[in-house]
Amino acid sequence: MNIFVSRLNFKTTDEGLKDLFANYGEVTSAKIINDRESGRSRGFGFVEMADDEEAKKAIDELNGKEFDGREIVVAEARPRPEHSQRGNGGYSHDRY
Repeated sequence: MNIFVSRLNFKTTDEGLKDLFANYGEVTSAKIINDRESGRSRGFGFVEMADDEEAKKAIDELNGKEFDGREIVVAEARPRPEHSQRGNGGYSHDRY
């Protein structure tokens, strides 16, 4: 299961995030999302866990808890929305 974690301390590392969730089961990946230009953490990340039941327990127990000095938000990740195939934000030049 893929888990979304937000309100992370900007100093939290991938390894720290992985260690937090490893208390609940096997973590297959943990990744903090960084800004492309500055390289600085954007304050959220994703954790993948092998077992859905362990992941649900982690979500239930960690949501709203303090981690690295911040109260984190933990939820099941939603799939990314489909983007237009045009590559122009869905705006069509065909009408003009």
